[in-house]
Amino acid sequence: MKILVTGAKGFVGKNLCAQLNNIREGKCRVYNLPFNIDAVYEYDLDNGTTDLEQWCADCDFVFNLAGVNRPQNPEEFMLGNFGFASQLLEFLKKSGNTCPVMISSSIQAELDNPYGESKRAGEQLMFEYAKDTGAKVLVYRFPNLFGKWCRPNYNSAVATFCNNIANGLPIQVNDPNVTLRLCYIDDVVDEMISALTGTEHRAGNFCFVPVVHEVKLGEIAELLYKFKEMPQSLGVPTLSNAFEKALYSTFLSYFPKEKFIYPVKMNIDSRGSYTELIRSAHNGQFAVNISKPGITKGQHWHHTKNEKFIVVHGHGLIQLRKLGTDEIIEFEVCGDNIQVVEMIPGYTHNIINLSDTEDLVTVMWANECFDPSRPDTYFEEV
Repeated sequence: MKILVTGAKGFVGKNLCAQLNNIREGKCRVYNLPFNIDAVYEYDLDNGTTDLEQWCADCDFVFNLAGVNRPQNPEEFMLGNFGFASQLLEFLKKSGNTCPVMISSSIQAELDNPYGESKRAGEQLMFEYAKDTGAKVLVYRFPNLFGKWCRPNYNSAVATFCNNIANGLPIQVNDPNVTLRLCYIDDVVDEMISALTGTEHRAGNFCFVPVVHEVKLGEIAELLYKFKEMPQSLGVPTLSNAFEKALYSTFLSYFPKEKFIYPVKMNIDSRGSYTELIRSAHNGQFAVNISKPGITKGQHWHHTKNEKFIVVHGHGLIQLRKLGTDEIIEFEVCGDNIQVVEMIPGYTHNIINLSDTEDLVTVMWANECFDPSRPDTYFEEV
């Protein structure tokens, strides 16, 4: 299959082309397409009409994502949206190509403003084209979209908020109670690829992305400010919340390069070090422990706190003993054979570096973040 994508350098186009090329190059096999993608024709403003005409004659599917959102004057809405769609369909007609055509419209097509009028005109043009030629058309009225590579300070509040907060710039929230209907770009791309196979989601004449998030503007700003503090708090988003997970990935994509790396506090003494890596109210705490040769750490037990020890480098011995008993359970571990050892509530435990020369490096997870006011940790030698 040969696919034409117009507006290929725009937000949606860039994400779609990246995934289509991943499929074409064999890097992405999750979609189980019943055909191969032989070519992705990426059309944008720097291409000439010759390219467009040639690709219209050769393609098997068209994603028309080209459009105008912020023109210099209102008349450009009709020229950039309706006018380009007209030219595209004329080239398809000229070559006798009746392949499926998708067009990106907007929920604003329901509004009586220049942008909405131009989108409605483009939709009607597509419906008439389908009647005239028998070609399948897919008209998507997208809500607000967000994700990586979306241009800030243009037509997306989410992109502007992400960019400004990530870069220490102010944002303006006129009404925090305004609810936005949002689609994440990965969900949009998944739906576009479904459209290739004829399994698009439809409601009457229009197609739609099935995953939509309804979130208040104030809640978005609040989340983004929380994300900004995570390098200091060692926090992570609530990954079970699909919107929060997607928003965090989007936020990170606006980080300036100097924020890609940040220090964490290493608690160092003569025995080695202990460094917290991640703290999460919902997913516990992750840390890395380094023990010097011959050192024993631990020698304590917990009522409720439980941990997982994973030795990733070195040679060590983990011992556990149930309180009130004499039986010692031992596990010899090393970084050449990575295993998870459970630290069971009610069992005192330790970890011993058996090497005379190498550090013992252990990744540790606890089911709760350490709270110095309620440490749930009690000294007891194994």
